[in-house]
Amino acid sequence: MPKFFDTASLKIRLTVGIATVTVLGLGGLAAWMSMQMQQMLIATHKENMRYIASRFPQDVAIYSDMIPLYQGAQRAIDNLSTVNKLIWLKNPQNQIIVKSKGLSQVKIDKNLLSIDHVSLAPEVQKLNGKYWLMCATPLKVKNQHLGQLYLAYDITHDQVMFLDLIQRLAIATIIFITIMTAIIAAYIHQAMLPLKRISKLTASISVEQLNQAQLKLEQAPTEVKELAETLDQMLVRLWTAWEHQRELLSNVSHELRTPLTIIAGYIQSILRRSNNLTEMQIEALTTAASEAERTVQLLQDLLDLARLDANRMEFKQENLLLNDLIEEVVGMAEQYGDRQITLELSEELISIKADQHRLKQVLLNLLDNAFKYSEPNTPITMKLKLQNSQAIIQIRDRGIGIPLQQQGRIFERFFRVDEARNRSGGTGLGLSIVKTLVENMGGIITLRSEPNQGSTFTLTFPVLELI
Repeated sequence: MPKFFDTASLKIRLTVGIATVTVLGLGGLAAWMSMQMQQMLIATHKENMRYIASRFPQDVAIYSDMIPLYQGAQRAIDNLSTVNKLIWLKNPQNQIIVKSKGLSQVKIDKNLLSIDHVSLAPEVQKLNGKYWLMCATPLKVKNQHLGQLYLAYDITHDQVMFLDLIQRLAIATIIFITIMTAIIAAYIHQAMLPLKRISKLTASISVEQLNQAQLKLEQAPTEVKELAETLDQMLVRLWTAWEHQRELLSNVSHELRTPLTIIAGYIQSILRRSNNLTEMQIEALTTAASEAERTVQLLQDLLDLARLDANRMEFKQENLLLNDLIEEVVGMAEQYGDRQITLELSEELISIKADQHRLKQVLLNLLDNAFKYSEPNTPITMKLKLQNSQAIIQIRDRGIGIPLQQQGRIFERFFRVDEARNRSGGTGLGLSIVKTLVENMGGIITLRSEPNQGSTFTLTFPVLELI
């Protein structure tokens, strides 16, 4: 099951990487623009302050030719001061000598006038909720040092507008980054769809579909198309190798079955004329005959699987009356296995469409399993019933059962549950063949089992006709 946020996902990594670059880029650009706007905002005021600082000594010198020096300084301050522009002068003893009239009216005059350390370069300071651009410069008139000249511009209105603009810019940047990230994520998701399709297609390809599977991606990027073409070529190679392996298995099984059948026949013939054989020879020949028969059966199973895989096994579908067929199969099984089978047949006659020979093979195989994996004194039940327009055939034993965690693999080839089953002589192919035969005839086979309680195999076929 895919995670909601998989840090190892290529889509997540690309989205996070591009989003990070976008954040850093736009964030850096926004910060740089803010600094430039701040400098542009106060550049004019700074230039004006420099102009006043350079002009003020000249104005004081002119006025001092007509009036006393400090009165001339006051006259120059009055001429240069405005509502938002305040000027004051402190003597070398740090006492205020002259100042703008506005300093007597504003509420923060004490805060401004009490500042001792003001830099020569204009700087923004915040006092009582207002923003002031301030600087200080030594004042020297006619070679006489008068003290320190202080200039303060009230830039609160401009600064508030600037901060509001910065806030709006930050919000717009965040919204833009969010939208950009969503668009990038959607685009990357769309770009990853061909890869997801390849993954989905390859996960659903079975062995039987290797020769038919093709990963056709018309609108995919070039790199993804190349990957799809490479996978198609790999599937062709896998199919070729699988065909060669299956053909080899079929040929070898066919070639070995005939001589082994002859050998088994000769051994059985010798055993029937065992008057001159010792007890040890009889035991050895009996073991050899048993192993030869088991090997012949294994080869026959392999041949059946090879034919089923290659779709070379013919199915003669015909109308079958299950009631009669099951009675016949039970009679054959009792005669072969010398075991009593409890038969429970529906009172209704049930007809399906299937291959009579193959269905008998399936039922005899399941009964044979029930004989092998249950004690001789335990009952075996075979039931036929009609349920929801489906023919239900059940074969139940009271044997060793199958653990729940292994029931899902019981129909796999060569799978055997435990050593007890190995000792029974099974090859692990019977149930795989049964499942394939049932499905080829349009049926379904299921298993319900409990350890030490027994197993129930259920075959389900659609009813063809209810007589």
